[in-house]
Amino acid sequence: MTAKDKMASASLAGAFATALTLLASQASAGPAPAQPGKDKCYGVALKGQNDCAAGAGTTCAGTSKVDYDGAHWKYVAKGTCDTITTPHGMGSMTPSKS
Repeated sequence: MTAKDKMASASLAGAFATALTLLASQASAGPAPAQPGKDKCYGVALKGQNDCAAGAGTTCAGTSKVDYDGAHWKYVAKGTCDTITTPHGMGSMTPSKS
């Protein structure tokens, strides 16, 4: 194998590794899969612990920048969302502005 062939192989391997990394990061940024017996509850997630994001500057799961952001949701036990108390009020089944 010549030096030129080795360089081409290394470049191809690097490009492949980069592509795999991008695919993996995109997959982890998506919403958490639906969970049986759970409801999406907005405004109860701590910073970086949301199951999905909404709004400008976010992509999805784990991207909330502040605690209890009403535009982000977290899965909670079915029927408990509106009973969860936070420093910003109660959890909600619908998004709200923070």
